Amino acid sequence: MRYSYIKPRAKTIFTKDIQLLFTFFGVTIFMLFSTYAFLLFRDYRFTQEMQDIKEQKNQLSINISKINKQIAVAQKQSLLAEKIFTKNSVLKDSINNLFDLVPSRITLSEAKIMQNGLILYGITPNKDVYNFMLQAPLRSIFHRTYSSFYPADNGWLRFVSTNYIDEEELSSEN
Repeated sequence: MRYSYIKPRAKTIFTKDIQLLFTFFGVTIFMLFSTYAFLLFRDYRFTQEMQDIKEQKNQLSINISKINKQIAVAQKQSLLAEKIFTKNSVLKDSINNLFDLVPSRITLSEAKIMQNGLILYGITPNKDVYNFMLQAPLRSIFHRTYSSFYPADNGWLRFVSTNYIDEEELSSEN
């Protein structure tokens, strides 16, 4: 007995509504796993970037310490150069003052400048010219002054003048 005029179709569990539901669930799960994979990838990249930044920081710290050492060396060299320049300027001024100190009647043949003294070699017409024109200014500068004379071939006197500044006096002045 047949009650229907159409051929019955097979019934399935997967109706259009359930297929639509599975599609939405599938897309949602795919999106969740995609988001999870993306977050894992970003976490991995973040960790890698942190390690890179730490390495760069360590390298920069090493470079900064090297540069600080180079700056310290440069500052020491600058101070040394400045000190040498100052000593040279003082020495130049001292030599100029020494030659300004020597009167025109006395001729110097040699001058030796030491750390705490001065030795002068020269020619003078007589002892009085030397004593009044050169030894007096030298005595005002140096603590100990010694002079020795011997005759020259032209009738003048050759002299050697040794002049010293005492170390105790020098340290107490500083």
